[in-house]
Amino acid sequence: MTTAAKTEIHQLVREIRLHDYNYHVLDSPTIGDGQYDQLVRKLIALETDFPEYREPNSPTQRVGAKPESGFEEVTHRVPMLSLGNVFDVDEFRQFVARVEDRLGKVDATVLAAEPKLDGLALSIRYEYGELVMAATRGDGQTGENVTQNVRTIRSIPLTLKGDSFPDLLEVRGEVIMKKQEFTAMNKRLQGLSEKTFVNPRNAAAGSLRQLDPKIVATRPLSFFAYGLGEISEPLGNTHSGVMDALKAFAIPVNPGLVKATSDQIERVYSDLLANRDQLPYEIDGMVVKVDDLEMQEMLGFVARAPRFASAWKFPAQEASTRLIAIDMQVGRTGAITPVARLEPVFLGGVTVSNATLHNFDEVARLDVRPGDQVMVRRAGDVIPQIIRVMTERRDRQIDPIELPTECPVCQSPVECNIDEAVVRCSGGLICKAQRLERLKHFVSRRAMDIDGVGERLLETLIGREWVKTPADLYRLSAELLEGLDRMGSKSAQNVVQAITSSKATTFARFLYALGIRDVGEATARNLAQAFNDIDQLIDAPLEELMEVDDVGPVVASHIRAFFEVKCNREVIVDLVTLGVHWSVYESNIDSNCSDLVGQTWVLTGALTSMTREEASDKLRALGAKVVGSVSTQTTVLVAGPGAGGKLDKAETLGVEIIDEAALLELLECR
Repeated sequence: MTTAAKTEIHQLVREIRLHDYNYHVLDSPTIGDGQYDQLVRKLIALETDFPEYREPNSPTQRVGAKPESGFEEVTHRVPMLSLGNVFDVDEFRQFVARVEDRLGKVDATVLAAEPKLDGLALSIRYEYGELVMAATRGDGQTGENVTQNVRTIRSIPLTLKGDSFPDLLEVRGEVIMKKQEFTAMNKRLQGLSEKTFVNPRNAAAGSLRQLDPKIVATRPLSFFAYGLGEISEPLGNTHSGVMDALKAFAIPVNPGLVKATSDQIERVYSDLLANRDQLPYEIDGMVVKVDDLEMQEMLGFVARAPRFASAWKFPAQEASTRLIAIDMQVGRTGAITPVARLEPVFLGGVTVSNATLHNFDEVARLDVRPGDQVMVRRAGDVIPQIIRVMTERRDRQIDPIELPTECPVCQSPVECNIDEAVVRCSGGLICKAQRLERLKHFVSRRAMDIDGVGERLLETLIGREWVKTPADLYRLSAELLEGLDRMGSKSAQNVVQAITSSKATTFARFLYALGIRDVGEATARNLAQAFNDIDQLIDAPLEELMEVDDVGPVVASHIRAFFEVKCNREVIVDLVTLGVHWSVYESNIDSNCSDLVGQTWVLTGALTSMTREEASDKLRALGAKVVGSVSTQTTVLVAGPGAGGKLDKAETLGVEIIDEAALLELLECR
């Protein structure tokens, strides 16, 4: 057994060193945090049982990896140690018990807890209030001099605020990139055909370690302090007091710091875990430390970590697994999304077997193929996603994934727009995957306005396969509906009556109800004015469609694609055959009100005599264009009680402003 333990320890040391290098130096981890923690815990356990086989340079005796070449090396006068970890309530309570036992206390010790930011550790040195040096943690003893890069981070003061700061102050903290800024940066890099980053942590680390400070200046980095290194005089008696002192110097400190007893800290941890996805930055746990600095000194350190602090880690959110296949999933709006089927892996507290790939551009960017070893990430309740493919572990030739040419559900042709990453099914009215959302839109108040047919009833009708297309609604009978749960004779008759009444509609409402992509109410009205009937519209070429107001090449192509699908045309014929009809469009514009033609109106605040939608319809009938925001193109703003920002903007731009009484007087000429 002892020989086997020696071999296993040696293998674990080599494996952890490789992962340290991938994570800290290359910024390209090949396993998740939880899997890495398990390896370290296993090594610690073996070294505890067999201390004679502990290697001098074991990862348990050091903090991280050696710095990469390219920066001047900096020796930390006060080592930047890492923290021990706890992973559940029992281990946290054991940590607290050890602390109180060493302190000889029976009363609850006051602890400080703060979010464990997921970024790159940094030490910033101030002399006489001026920033003179900044260095990464590196291996804890030696880091990289990144002073010029740090000077580009706007949240870090180059000169401390006030005049009560120590002559020498070394601040320790974390460089991070906030989620929203990370997404925007990746989008910008992708637009420039440059390499994007896997996650905010890698983005922060990779950005700070750029050799060119001009590049760093373009990266949205932030810094939050969480402790001190070398210092010429004390800043306070407690950790929380030190953080308050740093804030007074204009140094950003770790947000969310709280002081509490251990039982209260448990609730803080639960709240933080539940709300982590709402935070603007990534965190991977909570750091807990004894707040009193004198007690910290009494507790001291072990070889690689302080006894007075610990990181209470969250459940793992990243792990590696094998991709079995890529399935095609059709969403309710027709978007065809590639979904990765995975070998099950325990992640974030659940077993994950599927992950989203977003779209086919993402498939190409990741170069993901069945059989690949992939890194999967899960954040809270968000659908797991593949963040990296380990192409270096691909051991055989696998063909790339190709775009589908037809919908996997209804076999209709797919639409591929060169300006979009989304591939869509064109069989909108007959595709089962889109059925519920299409029907909900069809019966909605602004479309066919079928009162009494809501989502629950539609789900039942679809489930029984009584309704497959909008035309099937007009085949329903009261006798058939009476057989449904909670549907009496009177209710069934009311539903059928509402469906029958909807047959008399307008051409604009009918077009809007069809759910043609990008054809909203305004575009449907413009199409209804431009074409006398549905047959003319179905046969209209792109050039003719683009002559209609608000119809450009993209919308025109969507209209053409919709009508070119045979099943869509068959549903329209079916609807007309079943009695859906409308009058030929006639302009309601009175000659006395012709000055509204070409004007742009905006409504804001409350109206008492009608709804804003009704007022908008009446203004449009008189030739006006009604939009949602005020601009230099706005002709008139109708302002009711409660008008806010739109009214202020209209006043600033000198737009004519009228109240509801003036609007009613104007509408009388209709």
